[in-house]
Amino acid sequence: MSTRKPPAMAAVSTFAAPRDQIDRDLITLLQAHARESTANLARKLGIARTTVVARLARLESEGVVVGYTVKLGSEAADRGVQAYVGISVQPKAQREVIKRLSRLPELRQLASVSGEFDYMALLRADTTMRLDALLDEIGEIEGVIKTTTSVVLALRVDRSAGG
Repeated sequence: MSTRKPPAMAAVSTFAAPRDQIDRDLITLLQAHARESTANLARKLGIARTTVVARLARLESEGVVVGYTVKLGSEAADRGVQAYVGISVQPKAQREVIKRLSRLPELRQLASVSGEFDYMALLRADTTMRLDALLDEIGEIEGVIKTTTSVVLALRVDRSAGG
């Protein structure tokens, strides 16, 4: 009997929704420790392993669970530098700017926001020199009007999945 082991931490789409409390509980368990075997997930949920397998397959096919990733421990995460970058963009250039930003491997999150900026990006670079080069790259993207950067000095509260 094999047990399915997805890689670490489940990424959950904000567009699709779980159907019931079992789905929500399954997602919560996956976000805390997605490498958990389906047998252990089933035991914790009080349901059959085959039910867990079927629900995972459905959640993935419906786009509720959109992928799996690894969350680094604080020691590994502290080796780099993180920065929030507010980005103002010309309205007609937004689609191309998003496409170019998406190609940056150091981009962790990109959100459209209200207020002074059009977008807020979270970047993680290995060094301050790489962060500086990234900021230059972003500033040179056609359609980017202005950027403002705040470097993260310390993470005081982290309520992200698995944190």
